[in-house]
Amino acid sequence: MIDVPRALRVAADTGEVRFGLREVRRAAKSKKARALVVEAGEPSFKKLQRLVEQVRMMKIKGIDGISRAIIKKRGEGYVIYTEGSNLSKILELPYVDASRTSTNSVQEIYEVLGIEAARNAIVNEAYNTLQEQGLTVDIRHIMLVSDMMTNDGDVKAIGRHGISGRKSSVLARAAFEITAHHLLRAAITGEVDYLDGVAENVIVGQPVTLGTGAVNLIYKPPPGASKPTAVAKPKPAVTPPAPVPAPEEPLEEVVP
Repeated sequence: MIDVPRALRVAADTGEVRFGLREVRRAAKSKKARALVVEAGEPSFKKLQRLVEQVRMMKIKGIDGISRAIIKKRGEGYVIYTEGSNLSKILELPYVDASRTSTNSVQEIYEVLGIEAARNAIVNEAYNTLQEQGLTVDIRHIMLVSDMMTNDGDVKAIGRHGISGRKSSVLARAAFEITAHHLLRAAITGEVDYLDGVAENVIVGQPVTLGTGAVNLIYKPPPGASKPTAVAKPKPAVTPPAPVPAPEEPLEEVVP
C-alpha cells in the first residue's frame, strides 16, 4: 500500500472527489498502487447523495454529448442510434463509415461539413417528416425553403429571429409577430416602407405589384393609322319639373 494521504483520503464532497481521483492517477503512474482507501468522514446523507450523483455523472469511457446508444441490425450491417450528437468526434473513429453517418442537428452539420451539407440535411429532414405523417409535398417547395434558409452562407430560422425578422418591409415584419415592437422601432428610426411585397400591399388595400399588377399597358397605334375621333356622348334628356299646385284658400265659417 502506498502512503499518499491526499490521494487516498477522498472526502464525500464533489470537488475533493475530483481532486482525489486526479491525485490517485498521478500516484498510479509514478508508483504501483495496490489498494485505494476511501474515507467518507462524518456520516451525512446529503454528502452521500452528492457522491452518488457525482459517480453517475462521471465519464469513464465514451464521447462527450452522447448519453445513450442503441444497436440495431439493418441488412448485413449494424446501425447505432444515439441519444445526443457529436458528429466531429464520431467521424474520427476508424471503424465508423463516414459516408453513412448522419445527425438530425442541422447546425452541427453546418459546423462540420459546411453549408451545402446543411441545406441537404434540411431537405431530407423536412421531406422525411412529412412522409411519415402521410403528407405529400412537392420536393421543390422544400428545396425552395432550404435555399432561403441557407442562401447567405449561414443557417437561418423561418421565424422572427431569422427570415421573417430580416424582411425589408416594416409592415411585413409587423404582420408576422410582435407588431407594436416593429412599428414603434420603425417610427423612432424613421424607416420607410416602399410597399414592394405582397403582405404590405394587402395591408394597405392596393394591388400587388406581381403578375398583371406588375406592368402598365399602353396602346401605341401603328404609323399612318388615323387618330381616333372622340364621339360626343348624347346628353340625357332633362324632364321639366312638375308644376306645384297652388294652395287652397281656407273656407269661411258661416254663423247663422
